[in-house]
Amino acid sequence: MNELEIIFYPHPTLRHVSKPIRKVDADLKKIVARMFELMYEHKGIGLAANQVDLPLQLFVINLEGQKDEGEELVFINPVISQPKGTTTAEEGCLSIPQVYGKVTRPESVHVKAYNLQGEAFDHRVDGLFARAIQHETDHLQGVLFPDRMTDNERNMIDGELEDFRIDFESRRRTGSQPDDEAIQKRLAEFEARYC
Repeated sequence: MNELEIIFYPHPTLRHVSKPIRKVDADLKKIVARMFELMYEHKGIGLAANQVDLPLQLFVINLEGQKDEGEELVFINPVISQPKGTTTAEEGCLSIPQVYGKVTRPESVHVKAYNLQGEAFDHRVDGLFARAIQHETDHLQGVLFPDRMTDNERNMIDGELEDFRIDFESRRRTGSQPDDEAIQKRLAEFEARYC
């Protein structure tokens, strides 16, 4: 699973709506371990399966962002409900590196999910933890943080997003980025295996 790497905007898998996971096997556990490695390498606190080109309802979080510090949490098939309050804070994304923007989200939410052992996580969360869970759950629905920004705020990062689009198309032309058909085929293979 070492071939897993973070993909960057506007890669089509970032807009793919993930499917629920029906089984956990040894390979999926290796995928999760690799996702934590990548998250730490890129100095993040969360990473969704879409961001490593996988169509699965899965994300990992460690609010400390450091290996051997904090708590490593795995969320499989998360469901968010009962939002309360609102708060605005700056967000970034490992798939849109060095780009940040203000996003307004519920201050607290209720989340239900499963870990790798099939145990249920069923809690009300708030603060940074709630924001991270909402950000990563958005990924699983094909939603990126700029989609949650106001038009004025988003206009401020349009130039940076355009640079990512130009780079992506350039890599497509040189063949270092697969075409949409190859990406869809790969996603379908993972869905057949796990969903």
